[in-house]
Amino acid sequence: MTAKEILLEDFDTEMANTRRILERIPEDKPEYKPHAKSFAIGKLSMHVATLPIFAKYIMTMSGMDLANSDLPRPDLVFRTRDTLLATFEQSLNEAKTALATVSEAALAERWKFCFGEHVISNDTRSKTYRNMFLNHLIHHRAQLGVYLRLNDIPVPGLYGPSADEPFNP
Repeated sequence: MTAKEILLEDFDTEMANTRRILERIPEDKPEYKPHAKSFAIGKLSMHVATLPIFAKYIMTMSGMDLANSDLPRPDLVFRTRDTLLATFEQSLNEAKTALATVSEAALAERWKFCFGEHVISNDTRSKTYRNMFLNHLIHHRAQLGVYLRLNDIPVPGLYGPSADEPFNP
C-alpha cells in the first residue's frame, strides 16, 4: 500500500466519524461552552467542519505563512446543523480530491507552515497533513464529544462502543 492509499483510507474513516459527531450538534445552543476559555460549540463545530480545507492547502500549496496569507478565512458562524453538514461535505470533498491527486513524491517533500518568522512546522507534507490537519481535527472532534456529553446528547462510539452506543454483537 502506498502512503497516499493509507492516508486516503484513514481520511475516509475519520471523516465518517467526524460526520457522526457533527450530526448531533444541537441547534438550540450554539453559544454553549463548558468553560470561559472554551470555544462555543457552534464555533468549534464550524472549525471542525472547515478543517479539511487546510488539508487541501497542505496537498496543493508549496507551504503556508499565516502572517502573509491572502487565503479566505473560513466562516465559523453556526447557523443550522444542515448548513454545518453541507459546509463539512464541501470541505471534505475538496480535501479528498486534493489528497487523491497528490503524488507520492510530493508527500515526501518538506512543507513549511509558519506565522512570519515563527515556524510552526517544517516536516514532510505527509507528516504535516497528519499532525496539523488530521490529529488537529481528531482533537477538536473529541472536544465536541465532551460538549455533547455535558449536554446529555448521546455520544457516538467512534472506534468501538460508547456509553450511549454499546456493542451489540
